[in-house]
Amino acid sequence: MAKLIVTGGCGFLGFHLCLKLQKKYSKILVIDIDEFRKNEYPKNVEYIKQDVRDLEGLKKVFKGYDAVVHAAAALPLWKEKDIYTTNIDGMRNVLEAAKFNKIKRVVHVSSTAVYGVPDHHPLYETDQLIGVGPYGITKIKAEGICEEYRKKGMIIGVVRPKTFIGTERLGVFQILYDWVEAGALIPTIGDGKNRYQLLEVGDLVDAIYLLLKKPAKVANDTYNIGAKNTRPIEEYLKEFFTSVGSKSSVMKTPAGLLIFFLEIFWMLRISPLYKWVYGTAHKDSFVSIEKAEKKLGWKPQFTEAQALKHAYDWYKKHETEVKGLSSGITHRVAWKQGILAPFKAIAVWMNPNK
Repeated sequence: MAKLIVTGGCGFLGFHLCLKLQKKYSKILVIDIDEFRKNEYPKNVEYIKQDVRDLEGLKKVFKGYDAVVHAAAALPLWKEKDIYTTNIDGMRNVLEAAKFNKIKRVVHVSSTAVYGVPDHHPLYETDQLIGVGPYGITKIKAEGICEEYRKKGMIIGVVRPKTFIGTERLGVFQILYDWVEAGALIPTIGDGKNRYQLLEVGDLVDAIYLLLKKPAKVANDTYNIGAKNTRPIEEYLKEFFTSVGSKSSVMKTPAGLLIFFLEIFWMLRISPLYKWVYGTAHKDSFVSIEKAEKKLGWKPQFTEAQALKHAYDWYKKHETEVKGLSSGITHRVAWKQGILAPFKAIAVWMNPNK
């Protein structure tokens, strides 16, 4: 059996890649600079603390492996310098190390952030790429580096996933689950009639595995990945609330006013909601997955409401454990609610269904 490397394997997606692909590979090597929770991973998963910004280190640890999934990335909450060096230099280093070790198959996890804030939907892989902020800009540059190495004979699949959720996804979604459990009104930025596409992490892993195994003419390409037939936010949130027995309901808000205050809260660093979250949540945001369905043969198994319920059920089961973890800025830990905490109490009090 082949052996796989997962960069960023301590993260939310990396964990699920290891969990779901454990029987597909004789050995999976996690490369990360974060803490490795060994007891949570399958027995055939090993860990090496390694920064993707260290080319010589990567050349050594890549030896003897057959394929790489590059999921390591600096998120929007990181310092700008780290975002640039991790997402750009790290991308080039991973591909150079793979080339040095004659690893021809790499899958790069990009983002739909490469489309910026577009004026039309759905978005297709051929649409213009416009980076918003350091994260979006560096993701575009990373895709450009992939193109360079494709020309050098490497097979590099690129996925552009929508916001993906699932078991163990905390961060901003842990805040949502906390409010839903309390029966609070859940404010949408705007009227909630916009279509904001999500994605279940297991569906994303399925797409990545197809890129690892499909012939070069299929795998050496770029694909949007997201849920199918996305409905307006208010519709799938209501379905989610009902499915988990929550008294929460949607509270519509004037988008401009709420964004104004969230911008101030973020500038003062008293809210965990960064600009990409509150700046796009009131607009349509969905991609076409037609190419992935037809060319890659991929099919999502979860709708947005089903994905939210799946993740929430896990959260409820592990709530004590989750709240006992230290907070941070990655997707596998809870974020401090900051000024949102007192608003949660108000949102519970205001709910006529309580």
